[in-house]
Amino acid sequence: MTGLVIKLGPKERIMINGAVLENGDKRTRINILSPNANVLRLRDAIHPSKAVTPVGRLCYALQLVLAGDTGPEEAQKKAMLRIEELSRVFTDHDSRSLLGQATEALSEQNFYKCLKAIRGLLPREARLLAMSEL
Repeated sequence: MTGLVIKLGPKERIMINGAVLENGDKRTRINILSPNANVLRLRDAIHPSKAVTPVGRLCYALQLVLAGDTGPEEAQKKAMLRIEELSRVFTDHDSRSLLGQATEALSEQNFYKCLKAIRGLLPREARLLAMSEL
């Protein structure tokens, strides 16, 4: 079986193709077999007011595609430019690997996989911003 496997905790919510689904009282596992389904785990979603950093803004922009609020072609171009900008700041091997994964996913219009890779940069960005405040 191929596709995306999502494990949900009790009462956890996800958005699939713009529809919000809530899990029941027990943990569950969902196999999403449609290759082009847009999936967003709402616990991972970034609120617009919290999208104030470059990585946060990119995550939010990718979320909008998954929610169906932005067209994929337009978002793909803008996201690619933002990834290029981030590659000038995140120069370590692990960050480059995440950016490479995000770029590859974006070229395939796999916005979920791209978002997953970019989210990996959030802790690094937070450390960089904390260091710049010293």
